[in-house]
Amino acid sequence: MARITLVTSKEGLEGRQLEVFNSIAGSRPNGVRGPHAVLLNNPDLAGTVEALGRYVRFECSVPQRWRELAILAISVHWKTRYEWYAHSAIALSLGISDHVQRALAAGAEPEFENEDDALVFFYVKQTLQGQDLEPDPFAKLQALLTPNGILDLAALVGYYTMLAFILNTFQVEPPVGTVPW
Repeated sequence: MARITLVTSKEGLEGRQLEVFNSIAGSRPNGVRGPHAVLLNNPDLAGTVEALGRYVRFECSVPQRWRELAILAISVHWKTRYEWYAHSAIALSLGISDHVQRALAAGAEPEFENEDDALVFFYVKQTLQGQDLEPDPFAKLQALLTPNGILDLAALVGYYTMLAFILNTFQVEPPVGTVPW
């Protein structure tokens, strides 16, 4: 059970909290849940986080497939079961295969079907481990994503790391049996 009230309905909300709730509900296909349901306890923080989240999840220059791959890698790194639950089916629909997802969930190095997926994963892994990217992989990433794309990917890693801290702090869990660890 979560350590904080999860604000998943606009019933009883008013002012800034209602405004932010409506903004989140309007931009998320599944409504208000998970980290946003936690964040709505602090509407000013929720509004700020929602704006960044909308950008990195839906608008940034990183292709959606790689965004979802990064989110899965981040969720495994921080052991954020809810984030995995919220994104694994999306990643699968975008071609992040079941065998790659199983390897990620097990903490193993996935065998990627293409070099670009492997490069994006390598960057995310290095970043989460606090390691600098060597010049050669950085040059390859720059050719793949451009400098602005790398900036977007770095922001995505930071954003989903922040969500992981929030979800883990308040013990927000997915439905039982929906996550492989």
